[in-house]
Amino acid sequence: MEYFLTEEQRMIKELARKIADEKVMAVRAELDEKEEFPWDMMHICAEAGLFGVFIPEEYGGFGGGVLDNCLVVEELSRACIGVSVSFAGSGLGAYPILLYGTEEQKRKYLPDIASGKKLAAFGATEANAGSDVAAIQTTATKDGDGYVLNGTKQWITNGGEAETYSVFAVTDKKRGPRGISGFIVEKGMKGFSFGKKEQKLGIRASATRELVFEDCRVPQENLIGNREGIGLIIILKTFDLTRPGIGSQGVGLAQGAFEQAARYARERVQFGQRIISFQAVQHILADMAVNIEAGRALVYAVSRYIDSSPKRFSKESAMTKLFTSDMAMKVTVDAVQVLGGYGYMRDFPVEKMMRDAKILQIYEGTNQIQRNNIALELIKEFASGRS
Repeated sequence: MEYFLTEEQRMIKELARKIADEKVMAVRAELDEKEEFPWDMMHICAEAGLFGVFIPEEYGGFGGGVLDNCLVVEELSRACIGVSVSFAGSGLGAYPILLYGTEEQKRKYLPDIASGKKLAAFGATEANAGSDVAAIQTTATKDGDGYVLNGTKQWITNGGEAETYSVFAVTDKKRGPRGISGFIVEKGMKGFSFGKKEQKLGIRASATRELVFEDCRVPQENLIGNREGIGLIIILKTFDLTRPGIGSQGVGLAQGAFEQAARYARERVQFGQRIISFQAVQHILADMAVNIEAGRALVYAVSRYIDSSPKRFSKESAMTKLFTSDMAMKVTVDAVQVLGGYGYMRDFPVEKMMRDAKILQIYEGTNQIQRNNIALELIKEFASGRS
């Protein structure tokens, strides 16, 4: 379909596709097998200027928006979401600074993230604070001209590889969720270390580690926005902006799986016929195509809507993540089914795609949480008479 992208957006999409086709696909199986962080791919994306597509020009970026970033993530995800989440995780870590950072914080940190010179990461999740993000227990105690952080973050994308971390900790326990604040923590700060690299079902090229804070001193100027108590707002607003990116991962991953299945169906012969001639296979492929196009239309439409700066878009953002991640899971399972026994083997990429797809239904808020979010927004709309 024609989605009426601007000339610049077409160029961004084509460039990302070229990198995915010519670079990422050649190494995706090896990266997955070795569980190796894709530094070479990150450097290629950096050289192409892709890390800065959503960052304003005054901070070294391209000056695009959510849609521009989603176009890049979609194309990288066609080849490997282990690579795409390593790329997108840096944007997730940058958004708190972009949204709520002081001018000094933006000028200090965003140019290096936009250039890809330094990766960023987002540190909110803990052992007891996953879906219930307000249950954060890491503490930040005011001490002189700074704060002392103590606690552990769990399952942090780009953990150990990134240089810049947006970390959330409790500065005032008495205030509950309103006592959470955000901090910019740099790799190498005393008292900041990393736990083991997790071994995962999918996205195995992506680095997922614990962040460990043991009397880690962070200067006052690294308090995001130079304001205490806005941490939960930062987290929720960041997710509203990044969930369409999860949607674009789902669309890209499903597109890659569909292409593999359709190509195989044209070549595989059974009962003297190519299996694409069987109606049962045709129906599977047709359903794949319909759902992928519906997911893409939703992601693009919501991204454009967000880029128009509306007052509220939590519901629409959650919808993109929910629909496309469920869709990607189904499409990748069906792709394995089309390939039959071959689909279950590592010689073909669809088994990896199926393993990779599952995380989309889990991270940045499980799909059950997304349904809760959507329902709450609908209740508000009907109560206010807006619907």
